[in-house]
Amino acid sequence: MMKKILKRTSAALLGASLMLTTVVPVIHAKEQSPPLSPSISNQVIETLVEGEKYGIYPTTWYSEGFHKEISVDKVNELLALTEKKVASLGLVENKKYKPLNVKNDNTRGDIVKRLYNIVARYDLPVGTDAVKFMKDHNILQGYSNELHLEQKATTQQAVLLASRLIKITYELAEQGAKGVAWVVEDEDTTVYLLGSIHLGTPDLYPFDQKLVKAFDKADALLVEANILDTKGLDYYAKKAMYSDGTTLKDAVAPETYAKLEKVAKLYNLPMEQLTLQKPWTLSSTLAMLSTDNSFGMTPQEMAKHGIDMYFLLNADLQKKPVIELEGMKAQVDMFDALSPEAQEQSLVAVLDSIINPSEENQSNILQEWFTSWKQGNVEEFAKSFQSMEGGSSEYNEMLFGVRDEQMAKKIMNVLEEKKGTYFVVVGSGHFLGEKSIRHHLEKNGYKVKPFY
Repeated sequence: MMKKILKRTSAALLGASLMLTTVVPVIHAKEQSPPLSPSISNQVIETLVEGEKYGIYPTTWYSEGFHKEISVDKVNELLALTEKKVASLGLVENKKYKPLNVKNDNTRGDIVKRLYNIVARYDLPVGTDAVKFMKDHNILQGYSNELHLEQKATTQQAVLLASRLIKITYELAEQGAKGVAWVVEDEDTTVYLLGSIHLGTPDLYPFDQKLVKAFDKADALLVEANILDTKGLDYYAKKAMYSDGTTLKDAVAPETYAKLEKVAKLYNLPMEQLTLQKPWTLSSTLAMLSTDNSFGMTPQEMAKHGIDMYFLLNADLQKKPVIELEGMKAQVDMFDALSPEAQEQSLVAVLDSIINPSEENQSNILQEWFTSWKQGNVEEFAKSFQSMEGGSSEYNEMLFGVRDEQMAKKIMNVLEEKKGTYFVVVGSGHFLGEKSIRHHLEKNGYKVKPFY
């Protein structure tokens, strides 16, 4: 019985986690990047974006004197979160470790030593000279006579040092999230296939270097939809709301409306705004809200940590072309084309899961996905995903079905018509079902091999 309940209430979670359109209301691309200025290179911005993903500093720092001398409180917070991130690797401790003496004066040199002390306590090839280690691994950048070690560090400088240190530490430990990934190729084209989760947490970062290198050498990034495109956001806003005088009260049963009123009170949400949203919009919005604080993060933060967002931002910074396999308009139209019955069923499922949450709730399911994705355990990810997928329904057919076949055709067009290397990021479920993208590629004679 519990399994049936879970399958019924998981539809919106699947949508929010596996279809990009559903995260649009809680994310705006321009808010996800550090403030641009002529003095900041794309390489520095890329490092800052990476640091955001590690969860070692809040993005509010960008508007709090980011280029000014870092405060004692910020240094302590940054170092504590960096230490926690490194400790999560579970490395063997170095029994000969003796920490370097530090002054805690927030100079560049002092922060270098304090960061070095974090990694030197573990059995890693970091030597005994903090500055040499940092320079050799490009963590501390500049010529030997221009390192300015005695100068007070700015917030940006401290963040860059900590972000680079974490990345190098994961490389030295040969660790990093592997993802669920495959590769398919012909005589002159290689296509990497990465299954995404559109929501995420800092635990998913950094990624395994093999995965990052595959992306870096790709000639283009292929995604379901480019959610950095503001035109798509405008189209979503236009289609997601009633515009003909109708409200949600006119579209759903009285019992459904009563459940919504109950949920609105739980979240302290104004009914006058909720009733302007169509059922498919509202089910996605509430599914996202139901994860709030489950991981100590807001829905906006979880959307920002989604796998697609990481690669879209980095493609933008690297001036890498982005090719849409569907596009925002197509995804919005798919939701909007659902029958009134299917839309209400999805909304009721979300409302019921909020009013009467089960022990095996959405957060538990997401955590299972995050864990197996991070480990690169395709079998466990597929098992968890398929146990929640439920039976045939209009909603599930919309999420998968024809979409997988159409996306597979576009990937095959790349293999047949283009040369080079391409990196595909779409919801993981599109690679795992019986008639998934992988199924259609293999059916047409392509060999889809595990990435690892």
